[in-house]
Amino acid sequence: MIGILLVAGFLLLLALGVPIAVALALPAIIYSVLPATGMPFTMAAHTITHSLDSFPLLAVPLFILVGTLMNQSGITTRLFRVAHALVSHWKGGLCHVNVVASLVFSGSSGAALADVAGLGNMEIRAMKKAGYRPEFACALTAASATVGPMFPPSIPLVIFATVAEASAVRLLLAGIVPALLTAAALMLTVAVLAWRRGFPVDEQRAPLAEILGSVRSALPALLTPVILIAGMLSGIFTATEAAAVTVVYILLISAFVYRVLTWEGLVEVSKDTIRTTCVVMVMVAAASLFTRTLALERVPQAAAGLLLSLSGDPVVLLLLVNVVLLLAGMFLESISAIVLLTPIIVPSLVLAGVDPVHLGVVVVFNLMVGLLTPPMGMSLFLVSEVGRAPVELVLRELTVFYIPLFGMIAVLTFFPQLSLWLPSQVLGN
Repeated sequence: MIGILLVAGFLLLLALGVPIAVALALPAIIYSVLPATGMPFTMAAHTITHSLDSFPLLAVPLFILVGTLMNQSGITTRLFRVAHALVSHWKGGLCHVNVVASLVFSGSSGAALADVAGLGNMEIRAMKKAGYRPEFACALTAASATVGPMFPPSIPLVIFATVAEASAVRLLLAGIVPALLTAAALMLTVAVLAWRRGFPVDEQRAPLAEILGSVRSALPALLTPVILIAGMLSGIFTATEAAAVTVVYILLISAFVYRVLTWEGLVEVSKDTIRTTCVVMVMVAAASLFTRTLALERVPQAAAGLLLSLSGDPVVLLLLVNVVLLLAGMFLESISAIVLLTPIIVPSLVLAGVDPVHLGVVVVFNLMVGLLTPPMGMSLFLVSEVGRAPVELVLRELTVFYIPLFGMIAVLTFFPQLSLWLPSQVLGN
């Protein structure tokens, strides 16, 4: 009964527009001060401290710092130029540039919102200049940003690994093939739209010298995900250590290769990273406190029992979880949703035979699609602000991109080997 009241209190606060972290923490804090619960108030402080005292979680602020450094040092511009030189001559070329740039940038930012904020303005401005409608440019930018959290480094996958006590390296490797397939599906959709709507061929094929020049200029940045993945595959460092190595590498190439990093810029980057990290960690702490309280009331066990009573088939359970995750993604920020829902859904699905690595990829991809859906789709509203286009018009253009995105959800659900093949080949079973 108390567990139901906790969930109802959270939903009520959320409906009233209370910030998510407060809506998560307040019911748990009230629970801890009630005499009937028998829970010492110090347990709340201990839970919050313990949730953040995590070595794998250190990767989150480090990867945030990587993305911020790349924006500050102009590396995102260089990556965009590479994508532009390679595919801008295709029909609807700037649309393909948008998708390719998101895939390339995702290898260093690790977050959908970082992609929208980092490349979004540049991509949308270039597409509007070429004659594309602002709402279409915004919709494509938001859709292509879903690739980022699937390709290493991935902040959501690292957080899932921490909460689910799974291998962060396996999860980061598991996201590579789905990310590439998603990018291919989006580019296929763009190709169909280019044929049906008569998108322009933006310009002639770039000369070989221009292509080589752009690749040479961006090569140190393009090597970032290569170094990160190779280091993890070889066992030289863990996912968290990989984040630290990536920070050092970006600092070195920004300061000594591109020579654009200044002391003032480093201070500003640090401030931005601290602000973003604080937001993420506050949500992680609040969600951990809330889930700890639910665990004391045995809500996860009840939810697991309910799921297993509906079906013991892992595919059916994954389909049910897909629905839950998509609904959660419409209302919750992805990080808090992962910390909140992972302890509830993982035990029952693992018991039914679902691999936790496969489940992590499904969870993250569903929540990234949730970022595109109202009423609280953060990518949707952010890209509308960046591109200065009405949300309702962006949403109308976005509907066509739901087809490949929901198709990828189905493919990942029914074919777990797409996410498990690479980790098993590299690290063994």
